[in-house]
This record gives sequence, structure tokens and C-alpha cells, in this order.
Amino acid sequence: MKALILAAGLGTRLKPLTDNKPKALVELGGKTLLEHAIEKLVESGVSDIIINVHHFHEMMKSFIGNLSYNGISLSISDEKELLLDTGGGLWKAKSFFNDGKPFLLYNVDIISDIDLKGLCSSHIKNKALATLAVTERKAVRTFLWDSNKLCGWRNNNTGEEILSYKTEKEPLQMAFSGIHCINPEIFKLYNAEGVFSIKDVYLKIAKEFKIAPFIHDANNWFDTGTIENLSKAEKYILKR
Repeated sequence: MKALILAAGLGTRLKPLTDNKPKALVELGGKTLLEHAIEKLVESGVSDIIINVHHFHEMMKSFIGNLSYNGISLSISDEKELLLDTGGGLWKAKSFFNDGKPFLLYNVDIISDIDLKGLCSSHIKNKALATLAVTERKAVRTFLWDSNKLCGWRNNNTGEEILSYKTEKEPLQMAFSGIHCINPEIFKLYNAEGVFSIKDVYLKIAKEFKIAPFIHDANNWFDTGTIENLSKAEKYILKR
């Protein structure tokens, strides 16, 4: 199985830790966030990984070049000229996913015990185009779900809402957890270079194509994009 680790972000919420290094190389329990992400993917059966880089891109490329995992291939998608966001970053790396099989899209700042094999199995069972790890937790931005199908998105602070289609019942709100399983057929459904979010693609195609949820336990899930959450994640890492 293949995966793209989204590791190009600026890590502004982690300053001053990211003043002299990229977010992906911030350490947690003696290992970088990037190493934690790679090991989580490898444990779940991923053997080919591509990592996008932008902030401190030369440092990232040097670090990745010195990593070695038995039987695991590591590649780089270089976004040094422009940070492309999730949709643009995935589009730039699309040629990597040339085997016709589902792949994982994984945020480097996520630490969790989410069952990635279970996520992929659910994705295949539901015959979804994409499956998103989600949970019922408080969040500013949430995806909206009509039973087991994506139908919209909401910003709970501003009230902004985007609906892919109207539903008979009030949709269920669930927060996204930074991990996707996606079929490569998605690349046939949009053609866009530049900076954009994969969220926008999902919302445009959700009426016609199934974007499914994979609901996981909210415990032992951490977005390490802030100093506070990084500290919580480190306590979890050191205990397990």
C-alpha cells in the first residue's frame, strides 16, 4: 500500500519550536513527528511513502535521505516554490499513485491509535471513493454527514455552511481527524493545479460519489499542531 504524508506545513502554532526547523522534525518522546507518522503507516502495512516538503525543505530532504526502514521506500514531493495545501499537494504527487489501489493521505502532526487497517477495510467494504477518519468531538470546523455519506461542511464559529446536497434529516456533525483513505479514481474527477484544499474537492463531488466516515474513539487522538497538544501527545506516547 502507498501513502502521502502531508509534512510541508509552516507550523506557525508551534513557534518557537519551528523557528529553526519544520513542524515535521519537532521531536516527541525522542522521535520526530515524521518518524512517528512513518512508523504508524509501516505498522499498518504501507510500504511506499511519499512526503511533501516546503518549509525548511533542504533540511527535510536531508533528514528523509538519512532514514532507513527495511523494505520501505521513501520519496519526496518538493513544494519548495509554493505550499500547495492538501488538494494541491495531493495533485502534485498523483503520479506516485499509479497502481490503481487505495492509498492513505496522512497529516504528519497526528498522533493516535486509529486502526488504519480498519479504516482501509471499511473503505473497501463501503465501496467509497474516499473515507475520512472522524469522531464526535468539539471542533470549530466539522464535516456534515447524511447517514454514512458526506453531505456538507460547517464552521461552528462563523456559521458558514457548505452543503453538497439537501438532506431530509439534520446531518450529523463530526470532526475530521487528519487521515484519509482514497481511491486513485479521484484524480479523474478534478483537474486543478495550484493551492487548494482537498475538502473543496470532496464537497463538490459528494452528491454523486460516496465520501464515507470512519468513526473512531476520540481518546488517544492528538493534533500536535499546538504546544499544549504536543505536550498531551508526549504523555500518551511515553505511557504506551
